[in-house]
Amino acid sequence: MDAVVTVAVRLVNTLTAGEAHGRPYTPPEGRARPAAVTAALQAGRRDTREVSPDEAAEFATVAEGLRAVFDAMAADRADAAARLVNDMLAATGARPHLDRHDGEPWHLHFHGAEDSLVTGWAAGCATGLAVVLGSDLQGRLGVCTAPRCDRVFVDTSRNATRRFCSTSCQNRVKTAAFRAARRGYVSPGPVGDDPSSTPRAPEQAPRTVVSRRTAQPRRSARGGPA
Repeated sequence: MDAVVTVAVRLVNTLTAGEAHGRPYTPPEGRARPAAVTAALQAGRRDTREVSPDEAAEFATVAEGLRAVFDAMAADRADAAARLVNDMLAATGARPHLDRHDGEPWHLHFHGAEDSLVTGWAAGCATGLAVVLGSDLQGRLGVCTAPRCDRVFVDTSRNATRRFCSTSCQNRVKTAAFRAARRGYVSPGPVGDDPSSTPRAPEQAPRTVVSRRTAQPRRSARGGPA
């Protein structure tokens, strides 16, 4: 199931418009789209053939449906996500089938009612998401929380604390937080890249005030020093 979930993520991130890593994202078009879809599918199965332009267009529709599932889970709407997955399972006619490829032993695949590349992968991706949603792993489907990024991911970390689609977005957030912290700190010299910061005079140690009364020598009764 890991392979089809990986492909689901790749299809969503490749074929749906939005924002990625702090910039607007536009899916590939023209001759670039079939190549991008082929690369996404081969991330799950290396022997996948190249897709045609028409198939690539159909995969774009599949990707939109898959994105809706991730968006629903990110909004804590598990019931809505489950309904979407059930609709995809019914539409593709997903059915179990034992298969073997890439030198692996027999394992379970889910094929579609039609023997076509698009329907087969759509059925497999829907089944993969169904397995995740139907287990204690459902909270691991996520949408990147970094600013200006809506790429999706599956959290495979041990403690299930992943929040970003990539190391790139994680580093962007860390860098922004570090710079914000530096701007909020006033140091004796220039601060980082904030030219408007002004140095603050260093604090002086408090002076010990000696009373004139105590500083004068005590006189004796004769008027001289004691």
